[in-house]
Amino acid sequence: MKRRLFLKNTALTASSIAFLSSSSWAKLKADRLRTAHIGLGGMGMADLDSISSHKLVDVTALCDVDANNLAAANKLHKGAKAFTDYRKLFDEIGKSIDAVIVSTPDHTHAPASVMAMQMGKPVYCQKPLTHHVSEARAMRKLAEDNKLVTQMGIQIHSWNQYRGTVELIQSGIIGKVNTVRAWSNKNWGYDGPAPTGSDPVPSTLDWNLWLGTAPERAYKEGLYHPGNWRKMLDYGCGTLGDMGVHIFDTPYTALALDVPKTVTTSCRKPTGFGHPEKNVVTYEFPATKFTTDNFKWVWYDGVDAPDSHEELAMPGNDKLPSQGAMFIGEKGRLLLPHIDYPKLIVEGKYEKVDFPDLPKADHYHQFVDACLGKDKTSAPFSYAARLTEAILLGVVANRFPDQTLNWNNKGQKFDEAAANKLLEVPYRKF
Repeated sequence: MKRRLFLKNTALTASSIAFLSSSSWAKLKADRLRTAHIGLGGMGMADLDSISSHKLVDVTALCDVDANNLAAANKLHKGAKAFTDYRKLFDEIGKSIDAVIVSTPDHTHAPASVMAMQMGKPVYCQKPLTHHVSEARAMRKLAEDNKLVTQMGIQIHSWNQYRGTVELIQSGIIGKVNTVRAWSNKNWGYDGPAPTGSDPVPSTLDWNLWLGTAPERAYKEGLYHPGNWRKMLDYGCGTLGDMGVHIFDTPYTALALDVPKTVTTSCRKPTGFGHPEKNVVTYEFPATKFTTDNFKWVWYDGVDAPDSHEELAMPGNDKLPSQGAMFIGEKGRLLLPHIDYPKLIVEGKYEKVDFPDLPKADHYHQFVDACLGKDKTSAPFSYAARLTEAILLGVVANRFPDQTLNWNNKGQKFDEAAANKLLEVPYRKF
């Protein structure tokens, strides 16, 4: 079938996605939303629970390559049809679903989402939106050209403490911002060698389908599935691609940023297999009305992150949170801990913050209501793709330690030819 050529033709790369005309797409006319859920592991089950909690949702299809995950989800939604291959799901009951939720490992986000969007389906896709820069650009174009409802699964984007922080920064509470320092002490990196040999594939796992479009590798117990794929170049985006999406999100929105001009990373030499366990990534972004002319962004990750810096000094004996961001402005600093409210610091002391009184918003229900024509999403792919691209340029830079990479936004490539080879990869036929 034509819509399956995206995955079946091994010559295709992420940037060569063919777009269907909008006239060929089904339009949602029902007053309820029939959903298909692809990926039912830890985050997938959370997404399933949250989407299905909307009173107008009917869970119609479930898909996972792990029979245990699929059985657990099917037990909760007995009326849903179960699949191990999302391509078969679309082929068999594509006309019976209205929206698709993609909660797979990063490398399957774009293949599954694009196939759904090519059928005219709204898509809720977990973060980071894609595994490669070319995929982010392609998904944004597909969604925008055909006016599809989309949402990236960055749930805290809708939380009051983050929406309120955007308002505070844009109100000028610390003046124009010259630097953001953001960090996570998580370690989604792997500095060891690539494994050798293979282990028996569990009878409950379809390893070929788990690999999907990624290069073929032998199965190793406990290394990829279910929990460590984020550490590996072929499947995840490291700590920067995982927690960076959350922690970058509010400053990125508040400062109205686009993609960076340059990216420089300090980390260990590339191994060709795992993401580095410790990174310091420095971005230079074009100025906006909320930043100074020479605005920069510094990201730290790893168990000891962040590195000590005077701009991160806390009042009294307070310690920095384990994850968060510090805005440094002309009139003071604003600390935004991960999963907490901001703290204003002026001349080394805390100052009272008059926090905006905002209505509550449910990120998941917002997507459902938007599909039904009753709301708009706050993190559509038009936004999510730009945020993801900025982050993924830093992930690429991890392969070129201590070298400044210059990004040409208009040409959609680096000035450094070697780095451009990592913006997209051929898809494996599976």
